[in-house]
Parts: sequence; C-alpha cells; structure tokens
Amino acid sequence: MIQLTPEAIDPSACLAQVADRDAGAVVLFLGTARETTGPRRTDSLDYDAYAPMAEKQLASLEVEARRRWPILECIVAHRLGHLEIGEASVAVAVSAPHREEAFAAARWLIDAIKEKVPIWKKENWTDGTSQWVHPGLDGQATGERGAGKR
Repeated sequence: MIQLTPEAIDPSACLAQVADRDAGAVVLFLGTARETTGPRRTDSLDYDAYAPMAEKQLASLEVEARRRWPILECIVAHRLGHLEIGEASVAVAVSAPHREEAFAAARWLIDAIKEKVPIWKKENWTDGTSQWVHPGLDGQATGERGAGKR
C-alpha cells in the first residue's frame, strides 16, 4: 500500500497495517525532519510532488520489493506539505517471515524512494533562506532563495 498525505504519519497505524500472523519480523523505518544538515540549522521542511507520477512510481517500487523478497504486507507513506523539526516525512513498514528479509526490503525501498520518486524537499534554514534538494541531483540543490522566503 502506498500513500501520499498532507496529514501527520502515524507509526502505530503503519504497524497495524502490516500486521500478519505469519510475520516473524516487522520493520518500521521513519524518516524525520532533522534540525541540522551539515553546518546549517533547519527551521522546517516543505515537501511537494507530482502526485500521479509519484504514486505510480511508489506502486512500482512496492511491486519490485514484493518480487525480490517474501513480503507479507508493506506500506509506504510519504508526507507532503509543511513539516516542523521532528515530524516524520516518510514511513516504510514491512512484514516478512524473517528479519533479514524485512530489513533488506525496507532498506531497499527507502533508498529507491529517495533516488527515483518525484518528491521534492525544500529546506527552510534558520537564516531565512531556503533550498530545494533531491538526492538524485548534482550538489543536491536546484536553487536557493533568499528574498521573499516563506
């Protein structure tokens, strides 16, 4: 199951959605908004996406993960909109018969999401500037804005 949402991600709900009586392992990864990136302090984050394309790519990644590992249940939830420091931006929950498979699938999913899914993050810095970043871009920045911020 995949989900793009402007609502806060509920880790307990994610775990409930992947519950399975045949699962010997459940892995939950939460990506959270951190306060520092390198030497800079972050005030907040904003996430945006072209939803139809992002949903299609997320669904494709879920299919691929299920092909590679014996996943029983899976959820990928990604937050869109404004996030304060400490809030979850992404959740990947996987249940599988064994821990090795659950860990491998969850790790592969989060790495593939960051690399391939058209979801963009704007880091809003405490100095009043902001910067759109994406792991697939050289230098990560697509532009920095100083005037007219937030």
